[in-house]
Amino acid sequence: MAAIEELIRTESDGSISFGNHQLKEKAKKEDYESSGDIYKVKTYSTMTKLEKNGMFLYESVPGTSVSSLNETEDGVSFTVSGSEDAQVTVGLQDDSEYDVTVNGDKIGRMKTNMGGKLVVSLELSEGEDKEVKITKA
Repeated sequence: MAAIEELIRTESDGSISFGNHQLKEKAKKEDYESSGDIYKVKTYSTMTKLEKNGMFLYESVPGTSVSSLNETEDGVSFTVSGSEDAQVTVGLQDDSEYDVTVNGDKIGRMKTNMGGKLVVSLELSEGEDKEVKITKA
């Protein structure tokens, strides 16, 4: 998957694509509207962060490029790429359990903390995409 040159965009199915892990300097886009929500993205090679309506939604260290992020009341799904292994943190419901799959392989059931954050470590390399699905258990 290629980096998102415009930093954030809405896909034809209503999902969001964002981030550019290839940037050497920090870049951000604020006040991006999609489906009645306001997004803010900050991205570059060492970090990518997305906020929705002022609330934390996604962060990766180092930076990643994310396509087709789709939220439902049961969880979130997206495709991620990066140039090296990344720690991805997703904002979900507080103190809840979620089943996590990567490329269709179940990696386990995880529990969010009191702040609703769930952390997933992903093995990434340039030119390789990983499909992540996080579904409420």
